[in-house]
Amino acid sequence: MNIYHLAVDIGASSGRHILGWMEEGKLQLKEIYRFENRLIEKNGHLCWDIDHLAAEVFEGIRQCGVQGYTPETMGIDTWAVDYVLLDGEGKRIGDAVAYRDNRTDHIREELENKGILTFEEHYSRCGIQYQKFNTAYQLLALKKEHPEQLEKAERMLMIPDYLNYLLTGIKAQEYTNASSTALVNAESKDWDYELIAKLGLPEKIFEKISVPGTVLGDFSPETIEKTGLNLKVILPATHDTGSAYLAVPAKDDNAVFLSSGTWSLLGVENKEPITNAASMAQNFTNEGGYEYRFRYLKNIMGLWMIQNIRRELKDENGNLPSFPDLIKAAEEASDFHACVDVDDNRFLAPSSMIAEVKQACADTDQPVPETTGQVMRTVYTSLADDYRRAVESLEKLTGKKYTSMNIVGGGSQDMYLNQMTADATKLTVYAGPTEGTALGNLLVQMITEKEIGSLAEARNIIRESFEIKEVKPR
Repeated sequence: MNIYHLAVDIGASSGRHILGWMEEGKLQLKEIYRFENRLIEKNGHLCWDIDHLAAEVFEGIRQCGVQGYTPETMGIDTWAVDYVLLDGEGKRIGDAVAYRDNRTDHIREELENKGILTFEEHYSRCGIQYQKFNTAYQLLALKKEHPEQLEKAERMLMIPDYLNYLLTGIKAQEYTNASSTALVNAESKDWDYELIAKLGLPEKIFEKISVPGTVLGDFSPETIEKTGLNLKVILPATHDTGSAYLAVPAKDDNAVFLSSGTWSLLGVENKEPITNAASMAQNFTNEGGYEYRFRYLKNIMGLWMIQNIRRELKDENGNLPSFPDLIKAAEEASDFHACVDVDDNRFLAPSSMIAEVKQACADTDQPVPETTGQVMRTVYTSLADDYRRAVESLEKLTGKKYTSMNIVGGGSQDMYLNQMTADATKLTVYAGPTEGTALGNLLVQMITEKEIGSLAEARNIIRESFEIKEVKPR
């Protein structure tokens, strides 16, 4: 009889409930439910529709039962840095403001200008790269706009922590997502309370950190009534990149990892953090991982640009061009040459991604793309070039020479980008599996339940269970 586990994997644009189980030595997957995730304008800010998100999580669990499955365990992973606050009665305070909102503009500069905290000190303590939307900056932006919310708050929960709380009634702060706040000390792997005090944030909202593999507990009676099921909730690496990196079927220690989705997260696994000035200058981050491995990586804008271009090309009937059609258009424009900095904040949330790409080319005195194919070709060229630069920086910072790149996630299906990446980096690319994040989520559940003995065994199972495509540089 099969033992089922459920991964709830939520990204910036959609979420999935994916069932996993072992059968004849191979890991099997079945998508049970898929739903849209969306940003909404609320109270002058870009926010997540957190109530919609929670309702969809419940509905996907209910659908398991409807379709005849009763998983033994489940785990939730989402993007990082965003959070909600709870009051003393466990009720949410305020909105779930999204990282793409502009409220954190200039927060770093204010800290430095007022002599409160230099980024050099911040990085040396936490090892988290500068992103204007880091949770530390979000909390300081909230303190400026709504100090009464922080004063009222008794607990901060990251988005997956909050969803787990709704399922179980248990409040827990999970390590991999907590590390993305830039408030966890890289050496102690616990909240940096000295830093928290220096920033004037309330210490009481930061409580004991739980590690991936922690059994949180069963559903609350209310959740059982809503879903018709009672599942054991286990904390995976709740930061989706942490889960994705677990599923990378690297053959040796000389492989670069790339989790390719809305964001591209390119890096390696280290046993110790690298928090020196050279690392800070290159803006590499040391995110906490499973078994206290550090994901030493660089955030690159990723497929967000392509997703936005696709949405802008919706026709009068509401139809979107297919990704193969966009790739074909890029291929047909292979004689067009322009390159933009995909990490520029101008691409974070523009009103028109197509217009922004064109303007970026004009601003740097390059040919301006006119056709869809030329715009797509520019984005693909720019992504591959950014990957190349990131690999070169990685080699200098770690003192290692890398010989291959493993790409997991939805972007691993884009063989056009995979080939451009291989060509730009001169590394052999191994593409797949596609469902890297959900797989990593499931693997932690299975290791916790002792169905799989170790992470090394889990990665061997990934290699045996899924097609991995090899792409050599030309």
